[in-house]
Amino acid sequence: MKHYAIALLTTVIAFHSYAVDPKPATQATIDANQIVLDTLPFKDKKDFDDAQRGLIAKQDTVTIKNGKGDVVWDLEAYKKFITLENPSPDSVNPSLWRNAQLNMINGLFEVTDGIYQVRGYDLSNITFIKGKTGWIVFDPLISQETAKAALDFINSELGERPVVAVVYSHSHIDHFGGVRGIVNEQDVIDGKVTIIASHGFTEHAVSENVIAGNAMGRRAIYMYGALLPRDEFSGVNGGLGQTTSTGLATLIKPTDIIEKTGDERTVDGIKMVFQYTPGSEAPTEINTWFPDKKALWMAENSTNTMHNILTLRGAQVRDALKWSGYLQETIETWGDEVEVKFQSHHWPLWGQADIVDYFKKQRDMYKYTHDQTVRLMNQGYIGSEISEVIHFPDSLDKNWSTRGYYGTLRHNSRAVYQRYMGWYSGNPSDLNNLPPADAAQKYVEYMGGEDAAISKAKADFDKGEYRWVAEVMKHVVFANPDSKNGKMLLADTYEQLGYQAESGPWRSVYLQGANELRNGTPSAGGTTTASPDIIKNMPPEMLFDYLAVRILPEKAAGKNLSINIDFTDLDEKYTLYIENSVLNHTTKLSDKPDVTLTLTKAALDDVQLGNITLEKAIADGDIKVKGNEQVFKDFVGMLDTFNFWFNIVTP
Repeated sequence: MKHYAIALLTTVIAFHSYAVDPKPATQATIDANQIVLDTLPFKDKKDFDDAQRGLIAKQDTVTIKNGKGDVVWDLEAYKKFITLENPSPDSVNPSLWRNAQLNMINGLFEVTDGIYQVRGYDLSNITFIKGKTGWIVFDPLISQETAKAALDFINSELGERPVVAVVYSHSHIDHFGGVRGIVNEQDVIDGKVTIIASHGFTEHAVSENVIAGNAMGRRAIYMYGALLPRDEFSGVNGGLGQTTSTGLATLIKPTDIIEKTGDERTVDGIKMVFQYTPGSEAPTEINTWFPDKKALWMAENSTNTMHNILTLRGAQVRDALKWSGYLQETIETWGDEVEVKFQSHHWPLWGQADIVDYFKKQRDMYKYTHDQTVRLMNQGYIGSEISEVIHFPDSLDKNWSTRGYYGTLRHNSRAVYQRYMGWYSGNPSDLNNLPPADAAQKYVEYMGGEDAAISKAKADFDKGEYRWVAEVMKHVVFANPDSKNGKMLLADTYEQLGYQAESGPWRSVYLQGANELRNGTPSAGGTTTASPDIIKNMPPEMLFDYLAVRILPEKAAGKNLSINIDFTDLDEKYTLYIENSVLNHTTKLSDKPDVTLTLTKAALDDVQLGNITLEKAIADGDIKVKGNEQVFKDFVGMLDTFNFWFNIVTP
């Protein structure tokens, strides 16, 4: 039951430099990026006007530190090479560069009368609604340090006001993690501060990444490029924002729950009407209409990019059809009245006609992806084939707000296929195919050996056929992970694919892969595990489900154990059973358990967080053991531990 077992958050407090310097863009990459410049409407500057509209103040330096002096957010690293004037470098897709330029427009902005945003202080925006006496804060960023800096900034510019309410738009951590930077929990307990969220928020906020947290956390290093230096050859932009902050993520439970669309609240004189959108961008999410201001907060259900139907770090596939349906409901409900829409990422949009047109394109982006994927699926195409032939019509393809800076049409179409059809392509050869390392040995043998494969791949690299070279060299590296020539050619290939990528996560994935091929798999990098608030809000059932996926079957084989657990502070009791190498839990207690544990949830939290060892907790009496203590020790010995830094680009 050690705290490192639950990797809910992945943050980085230091960049890794390259042992092998990045290489410049090849002519093939320069040509590919020039096509983007020639194809998209770069002369359209409306987004730049909107992103700068309402600027009240801008801090000269946006570098935020924690109490120990560690930097948790540094916009200055990007300012050194991303400006509004600089053209896109050869090593960056021009469309992604444009998105990075827009996301670098930072400061305190007035969205409309009484609504303000601080942008550029984290991956997400923090929004302040001016009530009669204080601030209503929407989505307090990832880290308490960045949220506090934003609150201090707006108070210094517009006058000191207390926070009287917080609204969590949804259950992703960049929308609640900074809450303790702006709110004292005692004020929430005393009723001085209201925290509003939608039904199921706490469960989903805590469970996000628990079961598969270790694998998701490792893959998030790739998706967000968290270890990459900040320069034109490395980390440039994350699509939704520049990157993620690395301070302490916190959580205070909501005190007011939105159950359905149409629920209304008036807080500190501000009337709000909510649209409940479960199963859209998040398992639980709410948009908010401000009728007195004709302003619509869209949470993350619509941003100025295509979002993910399946995030590259791994998650459950989202429902593109349901998502588009909620956007249609938004249009029908408030489309005739809305004068400004704003959200938790990117910049606002003004004007009823432009907003409705924007909503229609956002709606149809997801509907088209769904409908055309399913159409092609029913024609017999598989996911990889669909992603190759599906294309948006010009009305969506040439529209900036539906470009693939975060999600992409290629991987979102595969996600829709996966939602309906799963992993199996239908071809019998894919039913029981060899795993990558075993298949690689045979592929390389059939290619005529490693040297022959590399020689042919180099020729294709010179022709700019990077997707094919990546496929070939993947097999060479998996067949022989000690092949320096193979790894270096594959790294060079990933690098060029990264330079061409329009999606921030795609760029990060390719460049992190190149980095690890050249320099090896990292062993550290500032990754953190679950924050204390996340652990404290994890119910026992969620913990037991997580322990179940850690059972080592060979150690549990033939064992039949029963453990009663009595949480004295929760007045809850459970029985854990080990049978058939499976851990189950129930509230129907065993009459004859092998061992009984009596403890508080707080004591278990301390063990989870590593504040105290299990042995010391037992010795100190924080965990009381009755019965056969060896049974409990045997159970603990059955639990697997996960290596966070597992290999990805090598076997």
